[in-house]
Amino acid sequence: MSVAYTNGKLFTGEKIESNKAVLTDNEIIVGVVNANAIPSQYRTEDLKGFTLAPAFIDMQIYGGNGKMFSHELSVESLKATYEYCLMGGCAHFMITMATNTIEKFLQGFEVVRAYWQQGGKGLLGLHLEGPYINPVKKGAHLEACVKKPTIPEVTMLLEKGKDVFKMMTLAPEECEESIIKLLQQHNIILSVGHSNATYKQAMDAFNKGIPAATHLFNAMSPLQHREPGVVGAIMNHSKAMSSIVCDGVHVDYAAVHIAKKVLQQRLFFITDAVAETTSGEYQHLFRGDRFALPDGTLSGSSLTMLQCVKNAVNHVGIPLEEALRMASAYPAQLMANSMLGKMEAGYRADFVVFDDALELQRVYC
Repeated sequence: MSVAYTNGKLFTGEKIESNKAVLTDNEIIVGVVNANAIPSQYRTEDLKGFTLAPAFIDMQIYGGNGKMFSHELSVESLKATYEYCLMGGCAHFMITMATNTIEKFLQGFEVVRAYWQQGGKGLLGLHLEGPYINPVKKGAHLEACVKKPTIPEVTMLLEKGKDVFKMMTLAPEECEESIIKLLQQHNIILSVGHSNATYKQAMDAFNKGIPAATHLFNAMSPLQHREPGVVGAIMNHSKAMSSIVCDGVHVDYAAVHIAKKVLQQRLFFITDAVAETTSGEYQHLFRGDRFALPDGTLSGSSLTMLQCVKNAVNHVGIPLEEALRMASAYPAQLMANSMLGKMEAGYRADFVVFDDALELQRVYC
């Protein structure tokens, strides 16, 4: 079906344009034209003056709408998470499992496959956050499941998780170089996180091709004047990207502002969102603006991707266009996905619509 979205403002991924229309055909963008030049065969979709932008991408979310994926390994959990994502303008997500048993990860692989087989939408794959992390920086992770990797175990995860296992957060100082290379050979997106690496160790990891870091400032060795740590390495590297949780809780807004000034286009948003659970190995209790373990340890956010954008604009002073890129184009860049994150010919016609107050109006996907 050929559809033209018109009578609104369009954020193309580069700038916000008025008096334009985006043409789509069979869920793919054909191009952006003047509003008075829409071909007659296109059905028009009236944006009613709202802003249309590429739908958001969340590279780290654990559940939503009351269902934590690792707690309830089911297709229903993934459906609930997808619906939660849509509520925040996010059409694509990387379901995430924190440090757990290998058996749980294997179950997760099968549930993701079942979700896809049943026509489930939006799911990019599975992000394993652990178990190859540094126990010193475990945060809310299960210390009993933290371990060092072995070639046989990683090979098994790659085989069992073929086409599902897409991303891994790990501590490079806990992994032999052969492990890193094996994961890279299978195109797993690697991210430095829950790491107590020195500046030198972290820089070495980035120089050897690890492209990103997980939730900047949280669960990583800090920037200090005599030992710059993982934070210093991220900031001083020329290519390393990093996610950040922009809720004012995980990271103070002033720190987000500083990080943005340094990292520029290398910084992107994740929600790090969890759902409330009062049983099982991970118990996330809602505390008004965050989730915490029973002992008070910060364990996840209550963010949506649109709230990340809104917080960035209203509390950090990031221009709207750049905040939108941090929620769409930059995550797509990390994935090397040339069909998401921009409003250009050949990209997917997945859009978020919001008003001038950055309140969600609709998601097209």
